[in-house]
Amino acid sequence: MSNSLLDFFPISRTRRNHGLEHATMQVLNRKFPDRSLGGMSSPRGFTIVGEITAEDVAEAAIEALKRLRAGEAELALHPNCGTNFAVPGAFAGLAAWLATLGSGKSFRRKLERLPLAIVIATAALVLTQPLGPKFQKQFTTSGDPQGLELERVETTIRAGVKLHHVTTRG
Repeated sequence: MSNSLLDFFPISRTRRNHGLEHATMQVLNRKFPDRSLGGMSSPRGFTIVGEITAEDVAEAAIEALKRLRAGEAELALHPNCGTNFAVPGAFAGLAAWLATLGSGKSFRRKLERLPLAIVIATAALVLTQPLGPKFQKQFTTSGDPQGLELERVETTIRAGVKLHHVTTRG
């Protein structure tokens, strides 16, 4: 039995759902290359946002789960995952904040450091960009669904946007 925080049930379940969400998105993106889709995951399942049918989502999720179980763990990684943007973004924000240290409370002194903040934030973005996919693979997704099973797909429309909620168990 592992003592890793990543094995804690809500985290493990979210990571597996996140991997299945990505795999489902990969299947959907191949079928609908011209559609703009998004997704988000939780311990209860995941949501696909976009103009497709619930049947398309269900079929893609079934295929994705089969392929993950067959060992196609790379399907769990998606190039447009928020992790790939959040990690470099966090470093860029930290770098910009560091540029303001020592400037006191004066708005003018902070403004004078703006060029420095932009340069080091940009450098942080460039240098840490490769960390996003690594962080995604290690921490925010799992390509091993273990006992994850699909329960149902429900579609709702909010503010004119289709939300396909995929509930999982296991």
